[in-house]
Formats: sequence, C-alpha cells, structure tokens
Amino acid sequence: MGGLLRNALEPWHLLVVAIVVVVLFGSKKLPDTARSLGKSMRILKSEAKAMKADGEAAPEATVVRTEQAGTAAERPTTPAER
Repeated sequence: MGGLLRNALEPWHLLVVAIVVVVLFGSKKLPDTARSLGKSMRILKSEAKAMKADGEAAPEATVVRTEQAGTAAERPTTPAER
C-alpha cells in the first residue's frame, strides 16, 4: 500500500486538475472564484484562531439556563457544579 501513495501527486496530476478547473469555471470567472476562496480561507483562519484563543482563555466557562418561577435566569457554572 505504501508504494501506491508514494508518488500519488505528480506534476501532471496538477496540470490535469488545473485544466479541469478552467473548463468548469471558465477563464473569466476564475479570478473572482480565487478571490472568494482566498477571502473564505482568511475568515476561516481568523475564526479558528479566535476559537482557540477563547478556548485557552476560559476552557470551562459555560452558561446554564434555569427556570425559576416562570422566568429564565442565566448563570455561569464551574466544573464542580456540573
């Protein structure tokens, strides 16, 4: 099995993928598609970084909703209360 995956992605594979992308999207839409993909990747990267920072800052902070006399009250909990 290792021999099959050793040379799985050769330069001509990339050329075929590039030709298929140009045929599917057309040469006029390709720059807009690439620009949109770049923006999406930047957003994804910043959101992942923010989630990681939030996770490190308060790994155990959650909000629990409880019903008290017909009104909802929110209070943060600690791991010991769970």
